[in-house]
Amino acid sequence: MKMPVLFVGHGSPINIIEDNSYTRSLADLGKKLPKPEAIVVVSAHWQTRGTYITGSKAPPTIYDFYGFPEALYQATYTCPGSPEMAALVQEITQREIQVDNNRGIDHAAWAVLKHMYPSADIPVLEISLDVRKSPRDHYEMGRQLAPLRQEGVLIIGSGNIVHNLSRIDFSQLYSDVYSWAAEIDGQIAEALVNRDHASLINYEKLPYANIAVPTNEHYLPMLYSIALQEESDNLHFTCTDIQNGSISMRSFIISD
Repeated sequence: MKMPVLFVGHGSPINIIEDNSYTRSLADLGKKLPKPEAIVVVSAHWQTRGTYITGSKAPPTIYDFYGFPEALYQATYTCPGSPEMAALVQEITQREIQVDNNRGIDHAAWAVLKHMYPSADIPVLEISLDVRKSPRDHYEMGRQLAPLRQEGVLIIGSGNIVHNLSRIDFSQLYSDVYSWAAEIDGQIAEALVNRDHASLINYEKLPYANIAVPTNEHYLPMLYSIALQEESDNLHFTCTDIQNGSISMRSFIISD
């Protein structure tokens, strides 16, 4: 069975303990999707030289955020890992992806999966972003992961299409949205619907890209997801929220 592919905007860690339209959309996905054999998350929060995948059998939870309520640091997600799946990923990428046996699971993965699969009984692995690669290179790396879909693996790109922390409004999660954030989020949504992958790879040419994507580590996981879209696959948005004024939570599923 060919598994769907997801891109999920993960946004502020506060969503770990929130009940809102975004977190409910994740819970709904978890109920509707076929249960995966394993989950592979391309993480905006793991940047490396070279590309790596977690290989620990019991990956620790990484609390890669600071200054939030104590309840977030009490939350846990004790999912298993899968050295066997890490080895398979190495094999299908001809060892272009190397294994890190010590790295845990950061909140780009577990903050999302805590809502989707709260029982934490599915093996989870993370893939890093090679800081030396261009957007086109990341897209091509995503294409190499295609055989995993036939192995029952749910691949998730976890980042945010629009992500500007310097303009963020922490006063409320659903605050007024900057016009530029709404504008470019809409343009990218249109490109996604039209399968205009060239424009998405060359996102710097879009109006407001410099302010919406000041650094691209949160944007790049989306390129991995769309790289896995096959001719028979459709794309549907599962969330279209914008949080904190400048963080697009737009998320989508790719499936046939």
